[in-house]
Amino acid sequence: MVVEDEPDIYDVLLAMFELWGIEGIAFVDGAEAIAWIEAVDEERVHGDLPELAILDIRLPEASGPEVGNRLRKSAKLNNTAIVLITAYRLSAEDERAVIEQAGADYLMYKPLPAMPELRAILDDVVSKRRKLKENTETSKSESANKTKPTSSLSSSESIKESEKKPPAKP
Repeated sequence: MVVEDEPDIYDVLLAMFELWGIEGIAFVDGAEAIAWIEAVDEERVHGDLPELAILDIRLPEASGPEVGNRLRKSAKLNNTAIVLITAYRLSAEDERAVIEQAGADYLMYKPLPAMPELRAILDDVVSKRRKLKENTETSKSESANKTKPTSSLSSSESIKESEKKPPAKP
């Protein structure tokens, strides 16, 4: 999934996806992307869903971080790897804020790296997101299969113990 309003970058990213054998879906503004995410959640979109979203930070209608935030809230797309891209240099504080707002896995500055390096970065981001998803699903499965706590734990301790989640991976 590509959300980019610069035609040259939009075209290059889709061409790269095609070379890599990946069917891409692309939007030129954030509102279109959010409408598509909502259509996916309402099951009006069928077929394979993207494992990766490359989002320009500054987009018309809705920003990349807004699109990323909507992806994270999606029942069907919340495990999509999110890479933010921007031509604007951000302070370390602004980088952290925009990554947090979007729920992004990676922030990349334009100009984008050469194709082999870009492919390696994107593969790594998708791989880490898959592992995070697998770990989350395993934890949920293990929690559902746990036996009731022993009587030595109070009710509040039992609840606190069952609510523990593994720390989020960067």
